Amino acid sequence: MAYPGYGGPYGNMNPQMGMIGQTMAPNLHGGFYGQPQYPTSDPMWSYFTAVAGQDGEIDAEELQRCLTQAGISGTYSPFSLETCRVMIAMLDMDHTGKMGFNEFKELWGALNAWKQNFCAVDRDRSGAVEPHEMNQAILSMGYRLNPQTLNVLVKRYSKSGRIFFDDYVACCVRLRALTDVFRRRDALQQGIVNFMYDDFLLCTMSL
Repeated sequence: MAYPGYGGPYGNMNPQMGMIGQTMAPNLHGGFYGQPQYPTSDPMWSYFTAVAGQDGEIDAEELQRCLTQAGISGTYSPFSLETCRVMIAMLDMDHTGKMGFNEFKELWGALNAWKQNFCAVDRDRSGAVEPHEMNQAILSMGYRLNPQTLNVLVKRYSKSGRIFFDDYVACCVRLRALTDVFRRRDALQQGIVNFMYDDFLLCTMSL
């Protein structure tokens, strides 16, 4: 197995950024205690704080509303609640089911990159990609998967033989998250790791 680098279409991202899982309370300046103050002109900060709870984090339903308001899906259908859940799980290292602002910014960068990649293979602008285009997109992200694995991914995320943007993002999220989990355990970078049964379930079921 060949691991994709952190560069390329989803940018240089660290899944263990400093503020993951940090609990914060609102302060008098419109931010949250324990969190750096961000410019009020930052559109992402505005989108985030408009839906964030008192703890300064957002859950799947709030993320869905936030991304819809931000219009990141463009002309594509808004992200489903299930896709929002897996997006949070990708960065939710403490398994709270919520996302802070730094995780949100990281996700935003990933979504923009995945959208660009999707548009690059959706040449007819139909809002969906064909199986061979999906294969091309996955390969362009640096994943080196065998044909059988690629076929399983296409079948899992396709509707009537086509993959729409929402499902495409869900596939990208799981690929990245599971690859990160695997790589962290593969100290020798040999493509082989050992999982205890409970650990395996935790890694896969949380996504």
